[in-house]
Amino acid sequence: MAAQTYIAISELHPNFSHPKVAGIIIGKTDVKSFPDRKNIGTDRFTFGFTVKDSPDFFINVTAWGNDGYINGLSSSFGIGDCVIIENPLVASKDPEKGDRFCPTTPSLYRLLVTEAHSQVCLCADIDAINRLLPLIHLPVKDSRDFYSLGDIVANGERLNGTVINVLAAVKSIGEMKHFTTSDRRKGQRLEVKLFDDSVSSFPLVCWDREAIQLMQTLIPKETVLFIADAKISFDSFRNGMAATVNSKTIITVNPDTREASLLFSYAKELSESGALDQDEKPEDVAVDSISDVYTVSQLKQKAQENPEAFFGITYSFISKLDLDSSVSKVIRTRCCRCKFQATGDLQSCTNQLCPGRDQAFSASTGFDLLVDFTDHTGTLQACALRSPVAEKALGCTTEEFTSLTDDQRTAMKWKFLLERCKIYVKILPSTKVRSGIRAVVLACSLADPGEVKQHMCALLQRL
Repeated sequence: MAAQTYIAISELHPNFSHPKVAGIIIGKTDVKSFPDRKNIGTDRFTFGFTVKDSPDFFINVTAWGNDGYINGLSSSFGIGDCVIIENPLVASKDPEKGDRFCPTTPSLYRLLVTEAHSQVCLCADIDAINRLLPLIHLPVKDSRDFYSLGDIVANGERLNGTVINVLAAVKSIGEMKHFTTSDRRKGQRLEVKLFDDSVSSFPLVCWDREAIQLMQTLIPKETVLFIADAKISFDSFRNGMAATVNSKTIITVNPDTREASLLFSYAKELSESGALDQDEKPEDVAVDSISDVYTVSQLKQKAQENPEAFFGITYSFISKLDLDSSVSKVIRTRCCRCKFQATGDLQSCTNQLCPGRDQAFSASTGFDLLVDFTDHTGTLQACALRSPVAEKALGCTTEEFTSLTDDQRTAMKWKFLLERCKIYVKILPSTKVRSGIRAVVLACSLADPGEVKQHMCALLQRL
């Protein structure tokens, strides 16, 4: 099929006969039904989607028909698929009717698809697909026209009810929750936590199945979103602002823009530093309240079964503790505002998006170690051991550590290495490490032999 047989969206006109459009799906709504006025007792079904065929042009498409046709058509493609639309009706937009609930498009027209006259199928034209695929990463609005999460929080209730563009990274994705309304209609809801360089957590709520399915494919802490036309409202339950995906919203995943690239770099380094983990509320759990004891294999198994963070105690040997590495690998200086590492001269932050770049630089220095724990069931690798926990565990400050000789650092290492310790940990599922989990040490000390024996006996009884 030759690419030149397609009509460009920018050239569409109601006078065209049998137009054929190739585009990539950038937005899609759920199937809905309405009573058919012409056939009393039956329903008409419909859903909408938005297709793009060039960096600047995209158009809304509405499909109408019976239950079987519409649900079958809707299930045949999704956001990110390339499709060919044959013989749609090209109609002028009506901003006073249905079009006001659709995404804003540069086209003067909209396309109508029906079973009797039109056909929508997945595109098999390789040249067309290669041309269309990059368009999925181009926002439908000016890439510089967005609010930061800090702007939204600062404006507060003044933005209540407005529709704006947002650029943010995905921090976490909640579980989809089902509900039934008072009139027995079934619904669903999913909440995504966003973050950027100004706000560590901000809620984005999705009600539409199509939006929820898109969100469930994303990788937290590795995804940036440009959300065009998100509705902002004041959430009285949270006593704060929240964003909602609606029928006008178009979400661009990992946009190909400078602003998104900078935010992606920020999110990646912030995630690797563990600073995002420190923002999680579960980290506020007091160490004294943690009582569940696990072997290493039990920690790994529970992390695979449980997507949420949890806490526990493990009696394990420290099998890797690189205290005799170069000091720069043991102690790091980070910006107090964004947790990025400081530059080599310790005079500025390496993060181009740091909210404090125009202010006097403020940094903190502390231990920043990755240690391995091993017991008879396996090894937990690359566990984060940072100040102030590391200072208490090692029994020295960073200043005292830097004054030690190489022999003294090695002696300190062997004081702990291959010794059984009582380790309090926070376990977080993670896609960034091979084991699938990230561990943060909350407390660590040499284990009391009697206490170890007691817990080993209890473990053997459970087995």
